[in-house]
Amino acid sequence: MKTSHKLSDAVHILTYIVVVQDGDLSSAAIADSVASNQSLIRRLMSQLRQAGLLQTSPGKVAPKLAKPATAITLLDVYKAINPDGQRELLHVDPKTNIRCPVGANIQATLDGAYQQVQLAAEQEMQAITLQQIIDDLVTRVDGPQKAWLASIKK
Repeated sequence: MKTSHKLSDAVHILTYIVVVQDGDLSSAAIADSVASNQSLIRRLMSQLRQAGLLQTSPGKVAPKLAKPATAITLLDVYKAINPDGQRELLHVDPKTNIRCPVGANIQATLDGAYQQVQLAAEQEMQAITLQQIIDDLVTRVDGPQKAWLASIKK
């Protein structure tokens, strides 16, 4: 089963931009932090910008949040990187044996259950702000990480 890290990566990007706001905010530096490639970072940043969560200027390496971190929720980020029709957390297998009573009915049964899970997850994501994520992260930074963070800030 393939899993997506896009939400984690997008939240990572936004958090990095706030925490390292006076440091290197290039896509290369962010990609290094995410342990990914620059093209993925630029693609996610573009989606975040289009959703009104991030501000960027052409030719300038100074991305910043488009609104306060207290006003950005995990659901906002989730919606920004998952276009309409691609937001389901759980997916029903579309290929079941319709000659079997279980196979013929499992899809409709799971659709209802999965919809409940989706709604509950979205409600929880709406309650968690980017600021909460940042605050939690900052409390975890210690020792050599604190020194590194101080060294990359201008």
